[in-house]
Amino acid sequence: MTGMKATGQKNLMLFSGRTHPSLAEEVAKELGIDVVPTRFDTFANGEIFVRYLESVRGSDAFVIQCHSDPINESIMEQLIMVDALKRASAKRITVVAPFFGYARQDKKHRGREPISARLMTDLFRTAGADRMMAVDLHTDQIQGFFDGPVDHLFALPILADHVGSRVDHSEITVVSPDAGRVRTADKWADRLGAPLAIIHKRRDPDVANQVRVHEVVGQVKGRTCVLVDDMIDTGGTIVKASEALFEQGAAKVLVAATHGVLSGPAAERLQNSRISEVVITNSLPVPEERSFEKLTQLSIAPLVARAISEVFTDGSVTSLFE
Repeated sequence: MTGMKATGQKNLMLFSGRTHPSLAEEVAKELGIDVVPTRFDTFANGEIFVRYLESVRGSDAFVIQCHSDPINESIMEQLIMVDALKRASAKRITVVAPFFGYARQDKKHRGREPISARLMTDLFRTAGADRMMAVDLHTDQIQGFFDGPVDHLFALPILADHVGSRVDHSEITVVSPDAGRVRTADKWADRLGAPLAIIHKRRDPDVANQVRVHEVVGQVKGRTCVLVDDMIDTGGTIVKASEALFEQGAAKVLVAATHGVLSGPAAERLQNSRISEVVITNSLPVPEERSFEKLTQLSIAPLVARAISEVFTDGSVTSLFE
């Protein structure tokens, strides 16, 4: 007889970085487990140290980290966590990044530019990740950047059900803020049984976060418009899009986005706009200074927990959205 068979059961272990521990705790509660206790230290020069306080040998490890501000530290911390797991003999390592950093840099617009989203996936693969899980990537093609399985989760059911419960479906027009979000907006329109409109815009290629809104394509007069996007960063795109809708006679504008980055003046812009409600998920933490009265935050913890459970039991993640 050659070799030896080990008897035992699979062991799911959940690890969390420091950027959004409350989400990890929610996911752990949904799974009926605890987050693995971990020691973090940051040296005087900014270097990060990680050590797990339990054995992880042979485990199916899931490492949750939201790529939040400061984003580069968040990413580096998760990379170090993955490396520590690999060197501690975890059997399989899944990177769970509800908000995946650098996803907007998924292609070259002009010469001499990086494709940073590809660099990100290469870094995680090199660190030791076997699998990735993310919520509403900026573009679907990022799934192909990672050399391994990618579980792409969608927050649309959570957001759409909330919006649908607050507004009469017969009055809704789903609006895409640009051509790149038309496919997402079309899914919203199908789910809510609503017509679709599109806002044509043009960015200034030399100035980040600068947008000029052009014409509205579709019927929005007298309608409740639901602007849908994957993220809200500075809020400039969304506010200008809402102004264009009101100029075309929209009765009311709601905004729904998965990721509330809410950088810089976003909170003030959105609160002072004519937008009625801004609905986001807790894929990113929203500190008190970035919160505002019109903001509604929904939890993705049940969605992430179900996806982790399906991966762990070799089930179907796709079935969550069919």
